[in-house]
Amino acid sequence: MEAKTIPELWELIDQKLFENQDPYQNLNAIYEFQITDQPESVYQLEFDQGQAIIHSNSEKEPACILKLKEKHFTKFLTGDLNSTSAFMTGRLKVDGNIGLALKLESMLKQYDFSN
Repeated sequence: MEAKTIPELWELIDQKLFENQDPYQNLNAIYEFQITDQPESVYQLEFDQGQAIIHSNSEKEPACILKLKEKHFTKFLTGDLNSTSAFMTGRLKVDGNIGLALKLESMLKQYDFSN
């Protein structure tokens, strides 16, 4: 995968989620991603009634906040970062509902974000 900027990655996420809405049909949650080594890089991924909406700020109250560096975020998306081991080793910090974080990881594995 060629290196993408964080905004480019979010465009790719938006495109892939729009193309295949099945994996998140029954998911209703707001996730916040804080990219810790990018100033003011906060994104929210909202799943509501079968829709996925991306916010490029901290617009709503998240149920789950994931804090990680840019390189770990990229690996998380491509399935090259196991969230449990990343959490245990401090590469991923989760505030809020950890069960939702695990649900997100298994849902994202149904997509190919490598291109």
